[in-house]
Amino acid sequence: MPTGSPSTTTVIGERPSAPPAAPAAPGGSGGATIAGIALRTPYWVLTGALAVIFLFPLVWTAVASIAPQAGTNQTHGWGFGNYETLTTYQAGIWRYLANSAFVSTLTVALTLLISLLGGYAFARFRFAGRNVLFLATLAILMVPYATLLIPLYVLLNEVGLQNSLVGVALVLTVFQLPFATFLMRISFEAVPRELDEAAMVDGCSSFGALWRVLVPAVKPGMITVGLFAFLAAWNDFMAPLILINDSERMTLPLAVSNLRGQVQGVVDYGATEAGVVVLALPCMVLFLLLQRHYVRGFMSGALKG
Repeated sequence: MPTGSPSTTTVIGERPSAPPAAPAAPGGSGGATIAGIALRTPYWVLTGALAVIFLFPLVWTAVASIAPQAGTNQTHGWGFGNYETLTTYQAGIWRYLANSAFVSTLTVALTLLISLLGGYAFARFRFAGRNVLFLATLAILMVPYATLLIPLYVLLNEVGLQNSLVGVALVLTVFQLPFATFLMRISFEAVPRELDEAAMVDGCSSFGALWRVLVPAVKPGMITVGLFAFLAAWNDFMAPLILINDSERMTLPLAVSNLRGQVQGVVDYGATEAGVVVLALPCMVLFLLLQRHYVRGFMSGALKG
């Protein structure tokens, strides 16, 4: 080897060292983070604004129900005097809560039972006139609610269910069934037919396959139907107004409406706001507890196939 030439030594089996990594571009990850925040900011602003718009009336009503107001049972300081008015009004708030709970529970039970069987039949069985019957069921949605109350009043009077909480629940069930049947049909159609066919091969009847296999699969849709039926029955004012003439059988919305003018036609805003809070609280709690299933129930038909 000539003198002065650089000597190189190569070790057999040793990999040559990797070249040094290129320096990271200044502000690379930070720029991506800023871009992500910039893209999400309009979403946060929009959803925050919508939350404020929807929550403000509820918060204002709740605060006003315990705030001092002239002409109410809470004239000095903050307290629950307006809620005491609810407990002493006619039959009392607890009686009206029980009436509303009974009507809502019965409406939910009937709506779930009938729509579950109807949706299963429309989704899984082929029979003459199936689509025509389904369209006729949906056509009920096009009939104005108020126009059918008087004929239903006459019908319920003939069978002895006028001025009855059971009669109110039956009327509310009739108007919930079209949408409930539609939602349950698309929920069943989103479930592969192979599941119930496999259950029948294993010895299940049609009802056994429905109960053991399909009902757990369409549970989100059932929760959505039940939640809609509960909210409609709990908040309904028109049907109890037409069908109920006994003050002890009034539902909560009707009682709160009558409470507004209990003293010579003067509106008791404090008691009315307290009644609105009591009326809204169960709906809010139930929706917050079931919102995950509620969204899945609506998406079940969209995710089919």
